[in-house]
Amino acid sequence: FGSSIFGTNSSRVRSRHPRCGQPSPRAHMALVAVTGLAIGAAAAAGVSVGLTCTKSDRLSSIDRRRDPAWAREADDEAPVGRRQPKSYVQARPTQPYAMEEEDQPDQGWQGFSMEEALLHANEGQAKALSRTPAQVLEALQRGNTRFWMNVASRPERSAFERRALISKQFPSVAILGCSDSRVPTEIVFDQGLGDIFVVRVAGNCLDTATLASLQFAVHHLKVKVLLVLGHELCGAVKAAMLPQEVLEKEPPQLEQALKSIKAGLNQERFENMRDSRALDRESVTTNVKQQVERLRRDKGIMDKVRSDELLISGGFYEISSGIVDFF
Repeated sequence: FGSSIFGTNSSRVRSRHPRCGQPSPRAHMALVAVTGLAIGAAAAAGVSVGLTCTKSDRLSSIDRRRDPAWAREADDEAPVGRRQPKSYVQARPTQPYAMEEEDQPDQGWQGFSMEEALLHANEGQAKALSRTPAQVLEALQRGNTRFWMNVASRPERSAFERRALISKQFPSVAILGCSDSRVPTEIVFDQGLGDIFVVRVAGNCLDTATLASLQFAVHHLKVKVLLVLGHELCGAVKAAMLPQEVLEKEPPQLEQALKSIKAGLNQERFENMRDSRALDRESVTTNVKQQVERLRRDKGIMDKVRSDELLISGGFYEISSGIVDFF
């Protein structure tokens, strides 16, 4: 090390005492310093390796938890369109190491032709039509539970499954929801492409266009559940509770829509409510119930209900928790 480290004027550090032959103090100090540096470097390398291994193990664990199969209790709980037909062989990616069967990533159905895609679509439609309204509603509730428990599968179809949807659609649920950007219907219920027929409009209220859309879903797509979904802090419902003179300052179409919501709220019921969150929930659920009641006046829809082909429900989505209450 010499003078550059220890600041000595001598050009060389003596290794032995001139009289007794024992190591000199400066040589002893140099030996201690070199040993300390070597031990420190080895320790740092060991920590680095340990952190790398720990991080690798943690990432492997996360990858396994992200497997969609981990989030589902059984294949029967998944929307029909995403179940894997047993007549096809599922492709598996090449792994650098042997994996257990349950750890294999779910790649979705893989096909190779339009004929196979059509066959797959027909099979999915048959399964969708075989489910009862109660089973469909239960699957929808379980999807929401996966969402708010942070174990949603975030389903994405393969290219061949998307090709199968070219020929037809066969959703089991139709939802009249609000156009609020914080209420993405498919995500809230952990559903994928082709699983839900969605009609979204401010205040989730019925008019000619929205009612016609739901009638199409019921009579032509044969959906089993019809859900009217309101949500926490709905701006349309809150605006509808403003005085008439304020609403009249809005553009004509918006004024008409807000007054339509206002007519069904019966605001006299809310005069003594002081809790703002309770008032918000009560006003939104009242609007949902009003839209459900309007659906019940439709003879064609009610014929489906009476024959046990359709179930109508209301729902309240709580943005803060992600939970949907059904009623």
